[in-house]
Amino acid sequence: MRLISVLAAAALAGAGQAASAEQPYPVRPVTIVVPFAAGGPTDVMARILGQHMSQTLGHQIVVENVTGGGGSIGAARVAKAAPDGYTMVMGNLGTHAASVGLYKNLSYDPRVDFEPVMVVASTPMVLVVRKDFPANTLGDFIDYAAKHPGKLTFGSAGTGSSSHLTYLLFTHLTKLEIQHVPYRGLSQSVNDLLSGQIDMMFDQVVSAMPHILAGGVKPLAVTAPSRAAAIPNVPSSTEAGLPDLQTNVWTGLFAPKATPKPIVARVNAALDQAMRDDAIAKRMAQLGADLPAPAERTPQALGNLVRTEIDKWVPLIQAAGAVGE
Repeated sequence: MRLISVLAAAALAGAGQAASAEQPYPVRPVTIVVPFAAGGPTDVMARILGQHMSQTLGHQIVVENVTGGGGSIGAARVAKAAPDGYTMVMGNLGTHAASVGLYKNLSYDPRVDFEPVMVVASTPMVLVVRKDFPANTLGDFIDYAAKHPGKLTFGSAGTGSSSHLTYLLFTHLTKLEIQHVPYRGLSQSVNDLLSGQIDMMFDQVVSAMPHILAGGVKPLAVTAPSRAAAIPNVPSSTEAGLPDLQTNVWTGLFAPKATPKPIVARVNAALDQAMRDDAIAKRMAQLGADLPAPAERTPQALGNLVRTEIDKWVPLIQAAGAVGE
């Protein structure tokens, strides 16, 4: 009888542990860290998708902006967070690929310190200049910059951001000397471009489109082989005569390393459901953001993308000598 009691107690304890391990997720709000300032393209997409995901998950998705270090500060915070599914990061090309080449003392490795959840969207960049700039085409701009070395100013969302990375590619291809003015977020650089304080910047179509349509900035080229549907009057870099100027800025959702696979799958499914909503898909298309094809909405696809993008961009960054601390 004593043996039976012991076995029964052990069985009950095991059942309790199993029940505990299978607790529903989530049971409280989930924080998605956007490692850039509010109002930028990553922030906008996180809030659109997060609102829909909140309905699916049954708990609020809280978007928290943690800026600095070209997005690396916010990414590092999530890399060190508890792997319980309640803190994730909306990373991108800058935070999860370029950062490996840009920072000698990067506190995380995008390839091993995160659990990829899903590619969220991709968008090309667009070269925009102040509205009174004395050039109307990419070719004219290159000629003007070549005649005024070191005189033009380029604003970015910060060292390591997608705008900075595209600038490195552009100057590598054209051999132009243009001063880099890093800001602590996209909105600040956009404001200075709109007021004529800086001459140019590369911005994602998602965030540049309203200013282009309003006439606040002058667009010269989209960094893609074909035109962007959201701004069809702007030529592609191929049309404009610089076909190698191609940057496809992707955004992806990541959880801390060792986050349980069932939680990753649950968040992945909620994100996929948001993308399947026609209203969400239409809104993202209006912003100029391309959603991944259904077959590309897996954690494995995002993990593979991170590795291939690191292999592509790090050598360019190192060749440009753009390595910081």
